[in-house]
Amino acid sequence: MDTTYDAVIVGGGHNGLTAAAYLARAGRTVLLLERADHVGGATQSARAFPGVDANVSRYSYLVSLMPRQVRDELGLRLELRRRRISSYTPAGDGGLLVDTADDAATAASFASVGAGGDVAAWGAFGARTGALAARLWPTVTEPLLARADARRLVGQDDWRDLVERPVGEVVDTTFGSDLVRGVVLTDALIGTFAGTHEPGGRANRCFLYHVIGGGTGDWDVPVGGMGAVAGALEGAARAGGAELVTSADVTAVDPGSATTPAEVTWTDADGTQHRVGARHVLAACAPAVLDRLLGREPGPAPEGSQLKLNMLLTRLPRLRSGVDPRVAFAGTFHVHESATELEAAYRQAAAGRIPDVPPVETYCHSLTDDSILGAGLRATGHHTLTAFGLHMPARLFAADPDGARERALAATLRSIDSVLAEPLEDCLARDATGAPCLEVRSPVDLEADVGLPGGHIFHRDLAWPWAERDDEVGAWGVETADPRVLIAGAGARRGGGVSGIPGRAAALSVLGVA
Repeated sequence: MDTTYDAVIVGGGHNGLTAAAYLARAGRTVLLLERADHVGGATQSARAFPGVDANVSRYSYLVSLMPRQVRDELGLRLELRRRRISSYTPAGDGGLLVDTADDAATAASFASVGAGGDVAAWGAFGARTGALAARLWPTVTEPLLARADARRLVGQDDWRDLVERPVGEVVDTTFGSDLVRGVVLTDALIGTFAGTHEPGGRANRCFLYHVIGGGTGDWDVPVGGMGAVAGALEGAARAGGAELVTSADVTAVDPGSATTPAEVTWTDADGTQHRVGARHVLAACAPAVLDRLLGREPGPAPEGSQLKLNMLLTRLPRLRSGVDPRVAFAGTFHVHESATELEAAYRQAAAGRIPDVPPVETYCHSLTDDSILGAGLRATGHHTLTAFGLHMPARLFAADPDGARERALAATLRSIDSVLAEPLEDCLARDATGAPCLEVRSPVDLEADVGLPGGHIFHRDLAWPWAERDDEVGAWGVETADPRVLIAGAGARRGGGVSGIPGRAAALSVLGVA
């Protein structure tokens, strides 16, 4: 065995980097092993288009779930910008605009699409989820609450409506407009393949995480792109003395025992095999990956459900509604996401078909932060555009990954084009080879690229952010059956999203913080 570390971290995504930073700053010896030739995992920026000076947030793209406490404790130099425009949803010849700085404009927009009767309910529902976020969000950086304590904290009405009842039923009884219902329900479906009226809570759990993020539910833009998040965490880990090794393929983990250290076997870029000891192994990879490393059969395969498009445009496209594209694309741009359209797409995908009219969310990073573009692109009015297609489960791509990706891309572009006054493809920039600046990644691609099983961006279905069993109460939600092995990635309880919460929790568990 080469040497023994206090902690060996498997995976160099943002959670692995978070854990490394906390442990190294506490004086522990840390070895982080990352299979790729760079750290960051799904939290990275890249020049995705040859010869083009644009840093695209290739996989994850916004920040809501990272607590300020993590940024403060690690001294991260990271700027997050709030978006004034929450969303714009085309509808017929108009659209629904939610302007967080102008309630009157938002109310007028509701009225213009026949949803004037929902204005008061919209405000009341936002106040309700905001109050819930203020109560519940502080608990995510503390040991797990017992379910009964969480229920008292959440409150009887919110527990009934947001935990026990299907979220679709609650939205149906709260809002009259099919369009408004859909805008609300998208928070229950990002990265989650589920019907909003089904029992079991998958959509409810996704909804809860989205509305409590940061204590406000706001989705913020990281200045410099998502790579700035990974870069700040990498800097904190290195400054603390953590050893970060890339192109390191971990092939096996021996969990050790209460009296013997664990062992981690890995191969470096030259093909040389290493074996190191670890007083703790922190798996900042998916639980299914950890199972395989431990020589165990993984549980049921998780299934991601999204199509990710990254684009560079020479200009923002004109809309049929005539609204200024700089306003429409400044927040989340909802395409065919009424409640009826969401349900129709879900049913088609569940039946094994790429939806005829895919629901899509788009977002323009460069409207809020143009630092990701080179000076030449900024001067000529270029913009990035991210599109996130819902209800694109991995099952649709398994048999024919390339063909299905092309069919899904074509359907997604048709969906977007239906609300534009010009084809989106006419606005695409060209790279140095003359190819359009358009990158598309399916769930199958995400598994191959960054190790997300089934392309599941949360590694597996989200769990409630409190203890579900008596033995979890007071723990950190990262523990496994092996005392020296901890889950430090998105698959932990209180995992999912770009948060650093699981990485911090695993580190505090190692440090004995309670």
